[in-house]
Amino acid sequence: MDMELKKMVTIDYGDGKIEEVELVTYLLSDDQINNYIVYSKGEKSGTEGDEVIYVSKLIKKGENNIIQEIIDENEWFNVQTLLKKIANS
Repeated sequence: MDMELKKMVTIDYGDGKIEEVELVTYLLSDDQINNYIVYSKGEKSGTEGDEVIYVSKLIKKGENNIIQEIIDENEWFNVQTLLKKIANS
């Protein structure tokens, strides 16, 4: 029986909402300035039942990390490049 270990982390949306999600991976930008979290809420999508994956920017706020939506097109392109590096390794 193949049992997959899931690493659960608590994320803070910065608006008082806190949620426990499954950590997929962390990413560090090529310039080593920005950190990102890739995570899942266990949701499925489409006819194949593909798992929905989220990517958010991690922002240090005091002693906590909060997540922030990636809205800048250039930043999103850079994150996609980081994900492709992982997929191709």
